[in-house]
Amino acid sequence: MEKTTTSTQDLSSTVYPILFALSFSHLLNDTIQSLIPAIYPIVKTSYHLSFSQIGLITLTFQLAASLFQPFVGLYTDKKPQPYSLAVGMAFTLTGLITLSFANNFYLILLSVALIGTGSSVFHPEASRMAHAASGGKRGLAQSVFQLGGNAGSSLGPLLAAWIIAPKGQHSIIWFSAIALIAIVVLRYVGNWYKNYVLAHHLSKKGRLNSSEHHLPKSKVIMAVSILLILIFSKYFYMASLTSYFTFYLIDKFQVSVQTSQIYLFVFLFSIAAGTLLGGPIGDRIGRKYVIWFSILGAAPFALLLPHANLFWTGILIVPIGMILASAFSAILVYAQELIPGKVGLVAGLFFGFAFGMGGLGSALIGNLIDKTSISHVFSICAYLPLIGLLTAFLPNIRTHKK
Repeated sequence: MEKTTTSTQDLSSTVYPILFALSFSHLLNDTIQSLIPAIYPIVKTSYHLSFSQIGLITLTFQLAASLFQPFVGLYTDKKPQPYSLAVGMAFTLTGLITLSFANNFYLILLSVALIGTGSSVFHPEASRMAHAASGGKRGLAQSVFQLGGNAGSSLGPLLAAWIIAPKGQHSIIWFSAIALIAIVVLRYVGNWYKNYVLAHHLSKKGRLNSSEHHLPKSKVIMAVSILLILIFSKYFYMASLTSYFTFYLIDKFQVSVQTSQIYLFVFLFSIAAGTLLGGPIGDRIGRKYVIWFSILGAAPFALLLPHANLFWTGILIVPIGMILASAFSAILVYAQELIPGKVGLVAGLFFGFAFGMGGLGSALIGNLIDKTSISHVFSICAYLPLIGLLTAFLPNIRTHKK
């Protein structure tokens, strides 16, 4: 029988089994999510969809995955819900099954909305649990958590190329096994969160969120606004690649759908490989420096990408993915330090805003591609990382324990 209380010493140590379980469940969750853009070439041909409709599919998914996240985070800051992650995954499972049998555009929209709803429940509370299990190593904890998600995102194109492309849309239902495994893992995490962290939270009145800074409110508002603008630049640019990179390769280099999925995998795997760096480096040298490098550092490679041949395109997407990947963990923990005691709310706001910007970006980019050309749009999007120059206006944070 598990104990229902724990000592301060226990919670001061990083709980790696829980972090790895959260990272693994994040991998499973985002593997399912990544199937959505990975099947775009298939459904576009099968249902004669325009690029604007492809953008609307992404927008529907991203809005469902983003709108509820701040509210979920705000609610769970006040009333933590240990088993909400398993419930959210049940929504994802339902959407996955529906997507496998969807036979028109509107059913596809409904399916991705259900998957997005599951994601909106998963991310803020899972991030909060990672924070609780961090033992003070917040950047490391968020990077481990994000590593799973980005690794899962990179698997979608491979799975689509190996399974869905040759066997068709109905084969998506096979991936319901992934959602079922995730529900089992998240039930285990929920037990830990209930028996250990919640007992401590109730008895110590939120001691886990006990760091604070001395910045005036106006500077906090300015810093959060800048962080959201940086998220905008990152996820608008990411939307151009995750949603339309396969089409770009097919259009410019006349590669096959399966070959284009392999290139998309390389890009997404680069994101996964770079994810683990940003958090722990930020713990050591300061998150502002990581944010500087992670967004602005991708700019030279992004500007070169539209002018590269197929070989160099495959090379350039690696540093672009790795450098961009280190941003989110640093941005999220920096924001949580700006607004202490609101871990779930901040996670929900930033995950939600990131997903929303990705969806809006995909819709606008798809519409612009229909009106111009995909090569022209990729050339324009290449300038988005330059918005990272705004990092210069972020204040340096020094947190203090109460």
